[in-house]
Amino acid sequence: MDSHGKASISDKLKSLGLKDGTAHLAPPKVDSFAIDSVVAGEYFHTPRGEVFFSEQSFPRDHRHGATHLLPSTPLALIAEWAQDKNVSQLPMTKFAFLDTETSGLAGGSGTYAFLVGTARFVEDRFVLRQYFMRDPAEEPALLEGLADFLAPCDALVTFNGKAFDAPLLSTRYRMHHIPIPYKEYSHLDLLPLARRLWRDRLESRALKFLEEHILGLTRSSEEVPGYEIPWLYFDYLKSGDARPLAGVFYHNAMDVVAMAALLAHMNDMIENPFKGRVRHGLDFIALGKLFEDLGRPDEAARLYERGLEAGLDETDFGVAVRRLTALQKRRGDFEEAIRLWKKAAKHGHIYAHVELAKHYEHRVRDVKKAMKWAISARRETERAKLPEYVQKHWMEEIEHRLARLERKDSI
Repeated sequence: MDSHGKASISDKLKSLGLKDGTAHLAPPKVDSFAIDSVVAGEYFHTPRGEVFFSEQSFPRDHRHGATHLLPSTPLALIAEWAQDKNVSQLPMTKFAFLDTETSGLAGGSGTYAFLVGTARFVEDRFVLRQYFMRDPAEEPALLEGLADFLAPCDALVTFNGKAFDAPLLSTRYRMHHIPIPYKEYSHLDLLPLARRLWRDRLESRALKFLEEHILGLTRSSEEVPGYEIPWLYFDYLKSGDARPLAGVFYHNAMDVVAMAALLAHMNDMIENPFKGRVRHGLDFIALGKLFEDLGRPDEAARLYERGLEAGLDETDFGVAVRRLTALQKRRGDFEEAIRLWKKAAKHGHIYAHVELAKHYEHRVRDVKKAMKWAISARRETERAKLPEYVQKHWMEEIEHRLARLERKDSI
């Protein structure tokens, strides 16, 4: 009441259940922590509005862990594996590396990419751009900005992108009636190749795991787990506080750069397996299987042989011996096989002595020569420093063979 006994406007509002002042109101969005105050970047104007992007560039000789980003040779054998000759014919400046951070991991029309990292080689630099959607209404602008960056390219490199990233983005482009920029591109997905190369050796083929165990790089404390990323974005949409998203930008950038380094590493492994890049016995065996599938039996045999030399556990050793033996039988080129076996035998490789014993027993039917090679195989086995199970494997096979040869020789 005022001094005249009349109800004030404030009193009338209170009687209606309304409150004056602003203390009871929800706090406004925190404009002081907008994305451009957290991540260095600028705005790109598109026909569908503006989109925020952050850009980094790396010199062409930049190392990610122990590996350069630029492959040292054309992707000839990877193209053969991918059954896409364009992959070997295109210069690296025509390849775009792409990774998305999304509102969910299931895909579908309700999932969208709020951050898209993409990179390509521009002159002597590896240029990485990350397009960010400050609000879902900016999705058309993000898609237009991405299309502009991809325009000079003819090939896409992803990690599980054929199953997830590319279909998701294609759905969003169609929803907004924007042409899909990579529709006619060659698409090289590195995950299936990673599975071929490291399925038997590593417990995981996740990109971050490969980055650490193959490329030799461990991410900094800025890294955020992938499963947290959608929730960090939803929190940002509610609060306007972009500070937690710095780790998401870091995660995305590292994924894109890791893809380029992984491709360079894979290509070097496949093109130059005997020049030091491959060290683990199982990696040689995996490459041998790959070369078999490519119809290259001679290279496959050499890779299996090197794998046996490098040392394997009991199960893998047995598998490798069986694969090499089966391959040699299928090859049918016994003149070349004998040359390779004799060369390997001079270096003390037991399997080569055994294969020569088999050859002279079953194909040439020269029992004396077969016995000679079986005896030399036993001698090599006895003096070699081998795990017990490997020595047992060879000795049982060799003694069985010698016993049979001695029976034949006595007839």
